[in-house]
Amino acid sequence: MKKALKITGKILLGILILLFALLLVVFIYHRVMLSKEKPLLEPLGQMVEVDGNNMSIYTEGEGSHTLVIMSGAGTPSPILQYSPLYRKLSDTYKIAVIEKFGYGFSDVVDGERDFDTILRQDHEALQKAGVEAPYILCPHSMSGIEAILWAQKYPDEVEAIVGLDMSTPKAYTEEELKNDSKAMSSAYVFLRESGLARLALTDSSFPEYFSQNEKEIFKAIVFRKYGNNNAYYDEGTHLADAINKINSADKPDVPTLLFLSDGKETNGQVWIDAMHDYGDGLTDAKIIELDCGHMVTTEKPDEIAEAMREFIEGLDR
Repeated sequence: MKKALKITGKILLGILILLFALLLVVFIYHRVMLSKEKPLLEPLGQMVEVDGNNMSIYTEGEGSHTLVIMSGAGTPSPILQYSPLYRKLSDTYKIAVIEKFGYGFSDVVDGERDFDTILRQDHEALQKAGVEAPYILCPHSMSGIEAILWAQKYPDEVEAIVGLDMSTPKAYTEEELKNDSKAMSSAYVFLRESGLARLALTDSSFPEYFSQNEKEIFKAIVFRKYGNNNAYYDEGTHLADAINKINSADKPDVPTLLFLSDGKETNGQVWIDAMHDYGDGLTDAKIIELDCGHMVTTEKPDEIAEAMREFIEGLDR
């Protein structure tokens, strides 16, 4: 019995040593690649200074309407990931993609940031980039909360809202609003810093609309910023406060077009009901239900672009 336990112990020790050696190899390779990937981090858009740090704003196209693309929480590269939609619209409209701090090419900054701070920073960044109001805000996922706050705080700047399966005040359960995502964020940081994220994110992981160069840029961003607090923790921590603030004021009654996913990758029926509840309280609102997942801009870009054009044309009538 003792002999068997001794053998088992040696086997386990050998496995642990092997795992440690593999982790060390991955870590060293990761550090070497970080240095080689630096040329890929040349910003695709304009960098503006906000609160002493650099924020990325990407613009494309010209037109009488300005569409501001606002990313969902944790989106590594908004400029690349929302391109299937805005590239279909930039021939007619001016596009501005905001990369909040911690996203894309923007700096990762210290300290917690509530929604008021995020909104102020994004608003200032657009102004410094020369992107003038009025805006058609196009939020995806959690940035829907910021867009509603934006329309409440700066009503003269918001021409309309186009929700890309955006979050609404009733889209989250009380349990979710109380949930602390710090542990999950820490797990993301471990995957990034150890280099293990490189084993999961390969060229085969990307949708077909990414060029090879875009794949390399995307990976370079992920391997440096994946799991940072700005993108994965700050917004969720302050979500309940932001929703309370929205509910304490009048709902911004601006023309609104809401694209709604099938709910399977969000909160299911809670998400769907919340979207309809939000739209029902507006004078000029339309909801288009899509048979697809949460990343509607990549799954249904043609259908969304066509409906957006019709909606925006109606604003001019």
